[in-house]
Amino acid sequence: MGRRPLSPRRLPSLARRMLTTQMQVTTLAGLTLLASVLLVAPNLFADHLAATGETDPLVQAHAEEAFWKAGAIALGLALVVALLASALLFRLIGRRISKPVEELAHRAEELGEGNFDVELTRQPFSDEVSRLSMNLQRMGEQLREIEITRSRLLSDLAHEMRTPLATLELYIESLHVELIPKEVALETIDSQIQRLRRLAQDLREVSLAEEHALAMEFNVEDLDAIIAGSCAAFAPRFAAAGVELIHEYSIGTIMIRADSIRLQQVFGNLLDNAHRHTQTGGKVRVTTERASTDAVVRISDDGQGISPQELDRIFTRFYRVDQSRSAADGSGSGLGLTIARAIVEAHGGSLIASSRGLGEGSTLVMTIPTQKVSSEVTGPNSKTTQSI
Repeated sequence: MGRRPLSPRRLPSLARRMLTTQMQVTTLAGLTLLASVLLVAPNLFADHLAATGETDPLVQAHAEEAFWKAGAIALGLALVVALLASALLFRLIGRRISKPVEELAHRAEELGEGNFDVELTRQPFSDEVSRLSMNLQRMGEQLREIEITRSRLLSDLAHEMRTPLATLELYIESLHVELIPKEVALETIDSQIQRLRRLAQDLREVSLAEEHALAMEFNVEDLDAIIAGSCAAFAPRFAAAGVELIHEYSIGTIMIRADSIRLQQVFGNLLDNAHRHTQTGGKVRVTTERASTDAVVRISDDGQGISPQELDRIFTRFYRVDQSRSAADGSGSGLGLTIARAIVEAHGGSLIASSRGLGEGSTLVMTIPTQKVSSEVTGPNSKTTQSI
């Protein structure tokens, strides 16, 4: 039989501990006072009694007895009054200290049970309690956002997988009854498998990016050379679709500190997005310019455009401007722009979208810091590795 997990031992409440501590301190103070009296008072009393010139033993004994009785009564009353005063003081102040802490403990338990609506402590006793309360509320908000994101991710993932899985099931059944040619069925099955594989890869990439765990190998690179390589890789696809791809080089060399492979991935995602949303006969233009200490890259198309309320939502996971078209052609996982923005931000830059509206085309604007060129940074040992 397995061992049952041990339940946490019930500890005394903060209020009880504070009251016990306060009583202990008061008692210790009383005992310290008693010890001081016993050590000092008898000698002082004897000296003062001798100074009076009284030599009668009966009078001296009576005086000493009166001294000890008066001292004992006074010390006893003082100790009782001190204990009562401590209890009253705890009643007034102790609860004010312990109550906010108890509230925070209760709210922390609610966080553990999934209730993320944590309110600030109404009457914090100190700055530490107030900061703890604000941090707990911030934690609740972050956990709520994480839970919403997790639920949405699972829902979106189920939706994304439903179409290729249904297609696979349909074509496998068609193979069994020989409704369609075997070559056509196998080609479709292979394309859907590739779609699922890409979805799995993109999910891994976006998870690593959002966890700041993408491996980055930074080096001083020529920005135009990276863009030119990406444009060359996509040129056949644009030509096949009848879309003109134009790359306008910057005036002068722009050097940046970047991971060239990751930036090629960014430009690949951006060009793929522009390609899918530009009709035959359209144009996609890639321009590079310098703006102060930054480089600005614009990828503009004259395609379907983006409505104002969707400009920032296109960077959300699985979000698509044209749901029907993407569902029909099976292209894209809906994660490309999310991954692209995460990589650009890891380079210290930004990625935003702009459009004058539907049917007016759109522009994706990437800003990235430039790098001063010197013999020290362009040498063979300029490469660095970093995780983000």
